[in-house]
Amino acid sequence: MIGIVDYNMGNLASVINAFKKVGADAKLESDPEKLESYDKLILPGVGAFGDAMEHLQSNGMDEAVTAFAANGKPLLGICLGMQLLFESSEEFGDHKGLGLIPGKVVAFDESRFDHPLKVPHMGWNELFVQSTKRMEDERWKMEDGRSVLFDGLPNEFYLYFVHSYHAVCDDAYTIGKTYYGYEFVSAVQNENVFGIQPHPEKSHKNGLKIIENFTKL
Repeated sequence: MIGIVDYNMGNLASVINAFKKVGADAKLESDPEKLESYDKLILPGVGAFGDAMEHLQSNGMDEAVTAFAANGKPLLGICLGMQLLFESSEEFGDHKGLGLIPGKVVAFDESRFDHPLKVPHMGWNELFVQSTKRMEDERWKMEDGRSVLFDGLPNEFYLYFVHSYHAVCDDAYTIGKTYYGYEFVSAVQNENVFGIQPHPEKSHKNGLKIIENFTKL
């Protein structure tokens, strides 16, 4: 059974519908004590990092999510949910994250843009799949070193983005990059913990393939 963490940060209807489209049963869960009963977990989110962490911490959901990951079960963070997996964020001050992936979240540095661009980064853009040899457990990677999250997808494909902040981390945890003014990390993985910056639930067939792959883990 797949659980979707419900912590009052965003409309989750599109996430639920995406799982229905791939024939999977996903349930909203707001009780941290029930997370351990799920086989897989989705951490979605839209909005500000600090607000999201406050919501997670208000009833112990932050500790329940980290405990779920520690048990070796698949966890997927989407958009803000991916950013929450990191150690910290600079969004509207310094905020501590869940610490499941080493690294931090920073604002787009417009001084680095090669030409004027609007922030937030909004719309369709390419994700360039990165191979990583770091993962020790063979369940989480394919023979070519790519993440199992991208099984059946090419090395370059389009997804839908909406964000003003992005992750910074070591290439050892990077499974996808995207270019917007400069190259940034758009997908990450630390063994059973996955994160993707774009919205797969809004990315048509490519996004649905990612969701389908996750349901099969």
